[in-house]
Amino acid sequence: MTTYTPMIQQYLSIKAEVPDAFLFFRLGDFYEMFFEDATRCATELEITLTSRDGGGGERIPMCGVPHHSSGAYVQRLIEKGYKVAICEQVEDPATAKGVVRREVVRIVTPGTVIEDQMLAEKENNFLIVLAGDQKQWSLVATDLSTGECYATEFADDQQRWLDEAASYRPREVIVDPKLADQQEFLTQMKQRLSSLITVLEATTYLTEEKVEQALEQQFPHESIDNLPDAIKRGCGVLLHYLGQTQKRSLTHLRRLHRYYTEEHMVLDEAARRNLELTQTLRTGKRKGSLLDLLDHTGTSMGSRMLKKWLDKPLIDANEISARLDAVEALIAERLLLEEVREVLKKVYDLERLSSRLAYGSINARELLSLRRSLEQVPQIKALLLRVNSGLLAQLEAELDPCTEVSSLIAEAIEEEAPISVKDGGIIRVGFDDELDRLRDIQADGKGWLARFEQQERELTGIKSLKVRYNKVFGYFIEVTKSNLHLVPQERYQRKQTLSNAERYITPELKEREQLILDAQDRSTELEYERFVQVREQIAHHIAKLQQVAERIAQLDVLHSFAVIASRHHYVRPTLSIDGQFYIKEGRHPVVEAAVGGEVFVPNDLMMDDHNQLLLITGPNMAGKSTYMRQVALIAIMGQIGCFVPATSAQLPVLDRIFTRIGAADDLAGGQSTFMVEMAETCGALRQATPRSLILLDEVGRGTSTFDGMALAHAIVEYIHDRVGAKTLFSTHYHELTHLEQELAGVVNVHVRCVEKEGQVVFLHQVAPGRSDRSYGIQVAELAGLPEQVIQRAQVILDQLENDNEKESAASLQLDLFQLQENTVELTSVSEKCPVEASVLEELTSWNVMTEAPLATVQFLHELQQRLVKKE
Repeated sequence: MTTYTPMIQQYLSIKAEVPDAFLFFRLGDFYEMFFEDATRCATELEITLTSRDGGGGERIPMCGVPHHSSGAYVQRLIEKGYKVAICEQVEDPATAKGVVRREVVRIVTPGTVIEDQMLAEKENNFLIVLAGDQKQWSLVATDLSTGECYATEFADDQQRWLDEAASYRPREVIVDPKLADQQEFLTQMKQRLSSLITVLEATTYLTEEKVEQALEQQFPHESIDNLPDAIKRGCGVLLHYLGQTQKRSLTHLRRLHRYYTEEHMVLDEAARRNLELTQTLRTGKRKGSLLDLLDHTGTSMGSRMLKKWLDKPLIDANEISARLDAVEALIAERLLLEEVREVLKKVYDLERLSSRLAYGSINARELLSLRRSLEQVPQIKALLLRVNSGLLAQLEAELDPCTEVSSLIAEAIEEEAPISVKDGGIIRVGFDDELDRLRDIQADGKGWLARFEQQERELTGIKSLKVRYNKVFGYFIEVTKSNLHLVPQERYQRKQTLSNAERYITPELKEREQLILDAQDRSTELEYERFVQVREQIAHHIAKLQQVAERIAQLDVLHSFAVIASRHHYVRPTLSIDGQFYIKEGRHPVVEAAVGGEVFVPNDLMMDDHNQLLLITGPNMAGKSTYMRQVALIAIMGQIGCFVPATSAQLPVLDRIFTRIGAADDLAGGQSTFMVEMAETCGALRQATPRSLILLDEVGRGTSTFDGMALAHAIVEYIHDRVGAKTLFSTHYHELTHLEQELAGVVNVHVRCVEKEGQVVFLHQVAPGRSDRSYGIQVAELAGLPEQVIQRAQVILDQLENDNEKESAASLQLDLFQLQENTVELTSVSEKCPVEASVLEELTSWNVMTEAPLATVQFLHELQQRLVKKE
């Protein structure tokens, strides 16, 4: 059996408690890692791997990082999806017997980060929990950096849970031990969410009784008894995990927001991705998304709230109208709009400052930022009183300036306080009498030293004599070698010899040194004690500070909506109660901002119960997808309370938006492009309601022509007959356009283009009727395909069209001959039916050999209409 040194044994025992984390083991001024942790960490951090004798016969792998710069190394590991356990010395090495006692004081994980340098300023950092049983699941999401906590439940609907989880873009997922056997779903979750996933081990701390106790302690103002069992379980799992990793009281996590997914418009992952709500398809970045366009907020709190509003648009018409009223009121006061922005720019991130206050990690400068932010609240309240809006009046009434907090900080914290809280210089003069007395001793000591130096120069006659200080020798007298003969040996005691000088002390100087240093040390200790007391006093107001932060964030988003509406000439939409969906000269907000308003071609939309499904035809590059997306974006913008890019708009309140736009595969999940297309279409057909909006772009193109056309045809019929959702259906299957005559709610529209001198010119105008061509070859030519390819493609196309026309005519003629041969048998029946008799007579006399195919088709259509009317 290997016998390690006591220190290595201590390391191994602590490491056994955190097997899934890198253990940063404090040794002096370094965090050290050993064994496998050292090998892996050296690779991940690209630092030197060394070794040391651990008492086991073989040298132990070792690497380390400096304590003072460890944050950067922790951040790199967290960004790679790892956990880091911080192990500190918890007793004074000077008084310790044997190995200094060490403990893990915190486990930093991707979902529990609160440090600014590890967080994106304008994004939340969510950790979510999957909990429940086989029948009822819950989702609990928290952001420790802001103190937010949300909870909802699902009836064992894995897809719905994943869609909701994706809206949070979580960094970490914690799985209830009860659901540990859901391996297939856990694999799917990892692929969809790209998060660190931790399945908790079964524990007695998750019994029903202990869960309720934990909830009552953490959320004292919530009605725990009214929560469903699945949500209670999810909150219990969350609190157990946070207790294991954070090792401290989470006093800023006091509000549990329970919500129902039906309270908001549901946007699945495909809809968010295809509509580019918060990040673009091409780069995956925020820039170029709708969020980026709408974000004119003055605070990071407002920016994060705007994203939450985009992820969960409202479906309550009263709430939507209240937001629109507020935006309209702000737009009407242009000067006030600018004043609000100037004030908001002076407000710091109160949410994250509150969280660091709860963690006890806030410094003096951050307290000053807190004070300066609170000092803006009275001015914000005064500005809101000038605006006539119910929602803004409510925000004004609920804004608490927290004067007791700002006053305490103003009295206690020095205006030019340093970042460090343990080196002094942070408490104001006059705040504490004992501290002032110690500072007076130090100040008097400096004056005494100056007087002592002058006195010694006069007594010794050494004009260059100096009194100096360093941390090793304290205070001393320094005399150059050329003046050593003037040194009074009876009073001066040699302290140190240098190459060109000697250093001395005297009993009088030593006595004063002790007095000054004692006062300095005690002053520094007392300053930190007073700072901690101030911090703890302010921490009692965290709930108030969080409410102030939330109200300012709401105002910030409404202000941003007003700014963007004024800048881009957006209009207030009206909400329709009968499902009418009318847009006059609508524009795609992001594309318009990119190309300029004068270049972008606006388009109308008219949908109601009679125009339920628009069948959109037209060439590629003409703007079909842009048109479809802009309709969805206008609907979403309206339902988050924002004005919309149009000259007028009447919008229904949608419950869901489904999209099937663009070609994408899921190779990791084993799904082809066509399979993904069908899966997304399936989701729309199964889950859409008459209050939903469906966007389907080129459905069926991933398989053979006839398979694709048949599927597209059947899908249109299914949506029209059974789903009833408003639908924009873009297609190159022109054969589907005849559905306008067969299905009452289907309307043909097309994107206009013209051909000039062999070149296609896109007009980007949506007009009634069908398109007769796709102009695929012309678009390919615009893309730069070789001229030989274009010419050969045109020859092949002409041949295919001719062959198809001949085949169609021959088939039609054969069918008509068959019909004519059967007219004799039908004559006896038709004698009693005059209409049928007339149709048969005309059919018999029609010469299919001499008439043109189109004329024959028209002839048959007229006969059919006569029979239909007769019935």
